[in-house]
Amino acid sequence: MELKLKKPIIFFDLETTGINIAKDRIVEISILKVFPNGNKESKTWLVNPEMEIPKEASDIHGITNEKVVTEPTFNELASEISKMIEGCDLAGFNSNRFDIPLLAEEMLRAEVDFNMNDRVAIDVQVIFHKKEERTLSAGYQFYCGKNLENAHSAEADTNATYEILKAQLDKYDDLENNVKFLNEYSTFKKRADFAGFILFDDDGEEIFTFGKYKNHKVKDVLKKDKGYFSWIQNADFPLYTKKVLAEIKEKVFPTKKTNTVEDLQKKFNQKL
Repeated sequence: MELKLKKPIIFFDLETTGINIAKDRIVEISILKVFPNGNKESKTWLVNPEMEIPKEASDIHGITNEKVVTEPTFNELASEISKMIEGCDLAGFNSNRFDIPLLAEEMLRAEVDFNMNDRVAIDVQVIFHKKEERTLSAGYQFYCGKNLENAHSAEADTNATYEILKAQLDKYDDLENNVKFLNEYSTFKKRADFAGFILFDDDGEEIFTFGKYKNHKVKDVLKKDKGYFSWIQNADFPLYTKKVLAEIKEKVFPTKKTNTVEDLQKKFNQKL
């Protein structure tokens, strides 16, 4: 079953130096862009992470320091990747908890803005776990009847994820073939940030999930303990978490805008 799309969707997978969202770096990224008319566009990059790739990571994905030493850094690729995913929804395997958060960190580190305000995400792993609770390789065999060659190659994992989602739509009649439904179905909890430090409660308001203010509304904490904001901004939290917190703070304490030349001219004209 082909996906019913109203706008392009990006299937992507990352190979990285490790699993720490705030500290680890991308060493390979593969993107498969699927358009509403069924056309596809794909691109895979090896990335110089500008740090040592631990042996335990290389043992999994096969990418060594020597292999990426002459490759572009993410800083050099960020603009191109941003343009490719602009205006698109996102999909991946374990992407809600890992790939999207780490991609966001890399983008913000490269000073390229990244947010999910006008897009949704589908995590094929969540659908899989809700239905079968297996791994990607097992899922590929279960749904598609194929062996996953080159597992832990970003390109192979990306294409397998795309095929699995289409097969899931064929297999399960209760899965609706629209991105909004699949986004909601493949999300366990609604997070305000990717790392899960800030969630939405039943009323749709942001709450902290950690520390002394666990389960407290963020806006209430910002009002009564202004130092807490500064502590988070200066501590070792993901950049996207800090960005979300800053946006909430702006809603609670809007920045006073200074009069621009245009504003002053309008006021002058109104007096005439």
